Amino acid sequence: MDITGIASVSTTLADVGVSQEVSVAVLKKALDVSAESATALIEAIPDNKAISNLPPNLGRNINTTA
Repeated sequence: MDITGIASVSTTLADVGVSQEVSVAVLKKALDVSAESATALIEAIPDNKAISNLPPNLGRNINTTA
């Protein structure tokens, strides 16, 4: 049995493990950034107080024959 082959396999497995750890860390960071962006978008939605200034007959019916 060749010793260098075993060392090569061991090194390759270690490199794959490190690569997966880095990939998971990048994915977690991307998810954090997405969550922050979603929170900012939700907070940017205006309040419904502007709608209360409309007359009561507006916004109750939808014209489906237009």
